[in-house]
Amino acid sequence: MKRWVGPLRAAAAASGPCSESGGFRTRFDFGSRDAASWFPGHMAKGLRQMRASLRRADCLVEVHDARIPLSGRNPVLQEVLGIRPHLLVLNKMDLADPRQQSRVLEQLRQQGCSHVVFTDCQRDSNVKKIVPLVAKLVSSSPRYHRAESTEYSIMVIGVPNVGKSSLINSLRRLHLKKGKATAVGGEPGITRAVLTRIQVCETPLVYLVDTPGVLPPKLADVETGMKLALCGAIHDHLVGEDIMADYLLYILNQQQQFGYMERYGLPEASDNIRHVLKYVAVTLGKTQKVKVLTGTGNVNMMMLNYSAAAYEFLRAFRAGRLGRLTLD
Repeated sequence: MKRWVGPLRAAAAASGPCSESGGFRTRFDFGSRDAASWFPGHMAKGLRQMRASLRRADCLVEVHDARIPLSGRNPVLQEVLGIRPHLLVLNKMDLADPRQQSRVLEQLRQQGCSHVVFTDCQRDSNVKKIVPLVAKLVSSSPRYHRAESTEYSIMVIGVPNVGKSSLINSLRRLHLKKGKATAVGGEPGITRAVLTRIQVCETPLVYLVDTPGVLPPKLADVETGMKLALCGAIHDHLVGEDIMADYLLYILNQQQQFGYMERYGLPEASDNIRHVLKYVAVTLGKTQKVKVLTGTGNVNMMMLNYSAAAYEFLRAFRAGRLGRLTLD
């Protein structure tokens, strides 16, 4: 608990007014934190391999998290897209606010992204739209070195942990009635290198190449990094679960998503992260034994485990248990 007390108290002090005093924060104070930078060696290697494999790709399918449809799309990948057909798949639509879809589509169109599909690879929702759309895009575009080939080769790209591997497995279930072809996981960095081609459809004959998630070498700002971290694209410990939990509370209150009150038994909404995590810890029984030195000897006391509570608060958001939320 010790490493949480200072940051959480500081966050609570900077939280601004709680609901009891008439309002929520209108901005989040990131303090003196600089924009996060995280570009491990395997990402640089993966980007080189992607560029080398690009000439063999007929179409690029960019997979991104539907909860952050505008933030965190890698500008390096935008350069890689070149002039090939491009389809943007916004995955995990079951976790995003459906009321925001039309606004998001309009903003993406303004950015020049006109081919967008929302998907939920856990239930294969809308995934069936992808192969026909890819076939249409490829047939209406020049294929350069692959003009004589009857098969389609598609490269799947995106930042870490947005569901690229899950999309490939979903396509195989739908079109080939096959099981998993590539590993998936809830942590960033599962796919470490560009893999061999994976067949996902027989008619038309379609092969996909999975690629490792690649973050920008330098994130645009701290808030973009925070959104990526909340959605699991950056390891929690690199940002800090304490400030992530506080930022999540800020977003929930801003969007009037108060499901956390009922889930954790709060009498009313609050902008104080330590106050909220106290209820999370009590509700979930997150305690820890702490040794206290007294004048008569050592005494073991049970205290609330705020670090475990923050972790569970983040997990609940990622599983959709705090409501469907679009962070952009």
